[in-house]
Amino acid sequence: MLRLIALALLVTGAVLVVYGIGASQSLASDFSRFFHGTPTDKSIWLMIGGGVLGVVGVAGLLSRSKSHA
Repeated sequence: MLRLIALALLVTGAVLVVYGIGASQSLASDFSRFFHGTPTDKSIWLMIGGGVLGVVGVAGLLSRSKSHA
């Protein structure tokens, strides 16, 4: 069951990263980058959140596989 949750976290993290990359290529992000030098906060938080979920998912998958080995 924990392995399934870890896999779901990994997949969700990957989806959020992809969505964040797409958001960073949007028109709003282009305006933000022009005026502030950075993409929008939404795209940054999507990529950070996706990365954290991905790391937690991978850690969960690796820790569970080591304890059952």
